[in-house]
Amino acid sequence: MSTTTSSSAARAGKFAQRKRVNQIATTLALLAMAFGLFWLFWILWETMLLGFEGMTIATLTQMTPPPNEEGGLANAIYGSFLMVTLATCVGTPVGVMAGIYLAEFDTKSWLASLTRFVNDILLSAPSIVIGLFVYAVVVSRFKSFSGYAGIIALSLIVIPVVIRTTENMLQLVPAGLREAAYALGAPKWKVILSITLKAARAGVITGVLLAVARIAGETAPLLFTALSNQFWTSSLSEPMASLPVTIFKFAMSPYENWQKLAWAGVFLITLAVLGLNIVARVLTRSKL
Repeated sequence: MSTTTSSSAARAGKFAQRKRVNQIATTLALLAMAFGLFWLFWILWETMLLGFEGMTIATLTQMTPPPNEEGGLANAIYGSFLMVTLATCVGTPVGVMAGIYLAEFDTKSWLASLTRFVNDILLSAPSIVIGLFVYAVVVSRFKSFSGYAGIIALSLIVIPVVIRTTENMLQLVPAGLREAAYALGAPKWKVILSITLKAARAGVITGVLLAVARIAGETAPLLFTALSNQFWTSSLSEPMASLPVTIFKFAMSPYENWQKLAWAGVFLITLAVLGLNIVARVLTRSKL
């Protein structure tokens, strides 16, 4: 009887100890979450507060002004939209096809392992390194900054994100779906297009949107490639304005009108990235 009582007391003591440890861990996790949310909401509040001051009709319709004169960010908004869109159109097909190759055709060979290793390096590489690479390969060779160079740099950031997402999403598709399609006599390319890729469509699109959200605010690669342009230009062979570079340039200036436009640009980029992340979350939730 005493043995049973002592064992029950020991179990109760262990349970109480685990409960205390669980409460401490939960408290620390909540404190860490609160710490992160505090800074996040503070950043968003300052962005909204200062960004609204610079948001006018002229901000969206006029070009970047000289110091102490009225103007807007129309050319920078157009340049960012054009380069981000074209970089996504260039990088997405390459990333999707590479992800399909790694998930469906070659999963364990040395080439697949090497591709994943290089992709991991590109994922973790600082964006300024990619900008310097494109500068050395493209800008210095053609002796000119250009929108084309900016698109190449941004697409090199898009590709590894899309590769990783596409491969992971395709690997989550049950093997039974593929086997059922093969049993019906469908060729491999048809199975990939109509079964696996369709089943992983929401995840792949989410990866593309996350890649777009990442490159939308990149400054370092564009400083070495597209540089900037105070005027409106649609020629990709010339230096082209972009919101991140314009924000960097205006925020560092001593001119009040430039600083207001910099905060307006920060507000616009924050809204765009927030919208893309919300769309990605909705797509992921609908998939699950």
